[in-house]
Amino acid sequence: MPFVMHARVITGAGGGPDKTILNSPRMLKHLGFQSACMFLRPPNDNGFEAIRKRAVDWGSPIVEVDDRGPFDWRVVLKALQICRSHNVKIWHAHDYKTNLLGLVVKRWHSMQLVTTVHGWVELTWKTRCYHQLDRWSLKRYERVVCVSPDLLEQCRGFGVREDRSLLIENAIDTEQFRRRRSTAEAKRTLGLPEDVPLIGAVGRLSPEKAFDHLIAAVAKLHATGPKPMLVIVGEGDQLSNLQALADQHGISSHVRFAGFQSDTQAWYEAMDVFALSSLREGLPNVVLEAMALETPVVVTRVAGVPRLVEDGVSGLIVPIGDVPALATALRRLLEEDCLRRRLASAARQVIESRYSFAARMAKMAALYRDLGVAPGRVTSPHPVRACEGQ
Repeated sequence: MPFVMHARVITGAGGGPDKTILNSPRMLKHLGFQSACMFLRPPNDNGFEAIRKRAVDWGSPIVEVDDRGPFDWRVVLKALQICRSHNVKIWHAHDYKTNLLGLVVKRWHSMQLVTTVHGWVELTWKTRCYHQLDRWSLKRYERVVCVSPDLLEQCRGFGVREDRSLLIENAIDTEQFRRRRSTAEAKRTLGLPEDVPLIGAVGRLSPEKAFDHLIAAVAKLHATGPKPMLVIVGEGDQLSNLQALADQHGISSHVRFAGFQSDTQAWYEAMDVFALSSLREGLPNVVLEAMALETPVVVTRVAGVPRLVEDGVSGLIVPIGDVPALATALRRLLEEDCLRRRLASAARQVIESRYSFAARMAKMAALYRDLGVAPGRVTSPHPVRACEGQ
């Protein structure tokens, strides 16, 4: 089988794109491609243990590369060694650094270059530099996969050829993400009060997720009637700021920061409403997961989300940054049981019919074949173990 190497820079337990990457090898194997996931991560990063565990659970071979920063050229030598050892035919990058790395490694190892654009995060002076490097790199890739139409438009806007860029949206393993508990049962499992409405969110605690808006919206609900609990699952450098904000609004006793959770399914199932308050996204995996688990969603009108969620049919959509509108939508779902059930059922149907992970990977395999890399016999002389380090 031709060998596909997915490459990604990661810190800690990662995020939505890492779930997509780790799910890919077992699907690609059935489509005639051998693959593994190369993660560039800081040495001795304890948070990476969650990725190792997930890789074992999902049967995903991973390769770990110590990454000591932007000027660590040992990363290039290690990546070249790995690509030669496994006779990599397709380098599939997933961020700006692995985009650059693929271009460098290709000078000494012949392979096709594919990348997936998942979106760009908060705009700081450093990320602006990364974005410029990405623009330069992407124009030199054979295929650029975008997970939402706005990202596709952006990439073409800064010079990626139309015949090399395409839309393949994120997707969900519909068997893995299938509701197994009622909301009340999930709350009991997690030790949450069954008689208190629960609004939930999952994601990195960073500014672009706008969890401050979500906390403010929940505070509005507390001020005018219903007093739901809010749980935010995830970790990040905004934790102390968000805790302080909940305290300022006087709702800290009703806000729980659950931290990183290796298994989020019970949390989604416990939520009466899932909320996405983001300012910037591509096509967020967390919304796909919530919809697949039949948790009704309130989302901002960001990037590819309106293609996924039809307002009033499979969820409720509010303007980006509009806290009063977010509060109103949350209140509506908490108060209307029939609406919650109808939206949740329709959301599951959307995922099953349009966002199946198996269908997504069939599109990806077709892309690889278009590059002239056809399935065949195993070509890697050294099969990748479930977890291979330096």
